[in-house]
Amino acid sequence: MFRTLGNIFKVEDLRRRILFTLLMLVVFRIGSFIPVPNTNADVIKALVNQSQGVFNLINAFSGGSFTNFSIFAMGIMPYITASIIVQLLTMDVIPAFSRWAKEGEVGRRKLAQVTRYFTIALAIIQSIGLSIGFNNYSASLGGLSFIEDTSFWGYALISLTLTAGTAFLMWLGEQITEKGIGNGISIIIFAGILSSIPGTIQMLIPVLFPKGGNVTIGILKAAGIVLIIVLLIVAVIFIQQGVRKIPVQYTKRIVGRKMYGGQSTHIPLKVNAAGVIPIIFAVSLILFPHTIASFWRGNPVADWIIVNFDYTQAPLGMVLYVLFIIGFTYFYTFVQINPMQLADQLKKHGGFIPGVRPGKTTEKYVTKVLNRLTLTGAIFLALIAILPVFFIILADLPRSIQIGGTSLLIVVGVALETMKTIESQLIQRHYKGFMKK
Repeated sequence: MFRTLGNIFKVEDLRRRILFTLLMLVVFRIGSFIPVPNTNADVIKALVNQSQGVFNLINAFSGGSFTNFSIFAMGIMPYITASIIVQLLTMDVIPAFSRWAKEGEVGRRKLAQVTRYFTIALAIIQSIGLSIGFNNYSASLGGLSFIEDTSFWGYALISLTLTAGTAFLMWLGEQITEKGIGNGISIIIFAGILSSIPGTIQMLIPVLFPKGGNVTIGILKAAGIVLIIVLLIVAVIFIQQGVRKIPVQYTKRIVGRKMYGGQSTHIPLKVNAAGVIPIIFAVSLILFPHTIASFWRGNPVADWIIVNFDYTQAPLGMVLYVLFIIGFTYFYTFVQINPMQLADQLKKHGGFIPGVRPGKTTEKYVTKVLNRLTLTGAIFLALIAILPVFFIILADLPRSIQIGGTSLLIVVGVALETMKTIESQLIQRHYKGFMKK
């Protein structure tokens, strides 16, 4: 391990990428403490304490920026929502988007530009909603005032600041992807979750070891939490690394005086090809109605949504959360791996799956295999996300740490993806990596 870490810093390009990523994360953490002008963060802290874990999740993803109501308070969520919308529109909803999705790198750039525009539009709408909602909430508290200047320009300043913060995070993520290590957006969420761990531990200590309480029971609970976390990490790694190899045989072709093809290879289909993206998508969607309703507490419809869309406790919220995870796992997997395009490419290059006819039959076969693999991966993701909720309820732990399963999936998934990126960079330069083959 130490020899591998030493090899990383021997490679100049890899060393530069890692240092660049760390520098960008430092910028992200500094921005998490710069407050939005014309606001009172104490109102947000009061709301987070009463939100029963939902706003705690937003706060964890943003690295504490939400509680501080800093310039990064909205985090990267508008970008994630915009990505969901654009990817849904590529499914033959808007012909231009569908055409761009098939144009390779040029089309991806066009879709990325559209996603940026959507992100800015959603950030403006969300920032205005947050400003008005929190101001109404502060009025219901009686003593606190969220916005100091309630004129048009006061709201405009807050909205522009929050939108600029989200746009900057989006740019920061793209810079990490291009010049750093791993997927920039995932790395930012990863850093935000990790930064919340010390606060969670600090909150757990008085709960596990209260004054005058039984120390033995506290130690057993702490050991149980550590054991559950270790088992979850092992299970996540096992599934994330799981691959179904479909054998492929290429026919021999003579081009001029040279013979090409004739070799055997395989198509690696991962059990969870979608990674952590379905979890992030599902969280974004399940939080949206709950967040909006929280601004109108006291209204019968809003109160019903708050109670029933809380996926950390309400049965309806849990069921919707699981269905969103399964649905997005299928959706994102088939966006990443298109059986029709895969079958066409194999046929074009003279490849075939032994025992399966090229073309339409190959497409059906790949789709069938992919459906089975994705079902296993989707159910696993849903179980990992939901099971910690029941464990925390049984252990009588604070509601604010019920994000454990979701956060753990994201942290382990991003860590694995980043480690594989570093691994490939080392192997290309003939250095030994982390994983033994």
